[in-house]
Amino acid sequence: MAIQKQHDQLLEFDQKAKADGFRFLFGVDEVGRGPLAGPVVSAAVCLRDTSFVNRVGDSKALTPLQRRKAFDEIFERGWVGIGMMSETVIDEVNILRAAHLSMTAAVYDLVARLPAGLRDERSFSASVKVLVDGNSYRGKIPFRVEPVVKGDAKSLAVACASIIAKVYRDRWMEKFDLVYPGYGFGVHKGYPTEAHRAALRKLGHSPIHRKSFNSL
Repeated sequence: MAIQKQHDQLLEFDQKAKADGFRFLFGVDEVGRGPLAGPVVSAAVCLRDTSFVNRVGDSKALTPLQRRKAFDEIFERGWVGIGMMSETVIDEVNILRAAHLSMTAAVYDLVARLPAGLRDERSFSASVKVLVDGNSYRGKIPFRVEPVVKGDAKSLAVACASIIAKVYRDRWMEKFDLVYPGYGFGVHKGYPTEAHRAALRKLGHSPIHRKSFNSL
């Protein structure tokens, strides 16, 4: 019952967000601002069905198994876009700008995955509202944008985006663990744990470490 109540609250937030006549609601979130290595990843989600069987909520409040189950179901019940900026881009433009670029890329990827009959309508841009997790978004998209602080705990669409971004990035870091063994990427996913810092002191920087971050 508690899970259903939380789901209903998240859905209610989204319904209110669409109350001004918007046909489509995009939820956008990113993951990977804090790590010392790897990309920043964003996801954009537009749900066409909200009758979830698995628990859906803020990805940080879910177990890895719950996130994986929700990940698969979100793809079944909605359209999903992914945006990713590498450590090279992060070093070039700074992490905040890279995060916003990844969000923009995720939105455009989502639009490209919508049925052509929907996105080609002349009124499409005016029919979309985008909820972005956080207190700001500096990007260029032709839609109404509303930043939502702690949006992944308030909006069902943003919560779905947080799950997609988290699982997607984790899987990338697990692949990097095979390419660059010894750093523990599969465990800490690039975040600055003591084990990660110890590996850096021993092995030095890998090609996916962010040079602009204070790694040690």
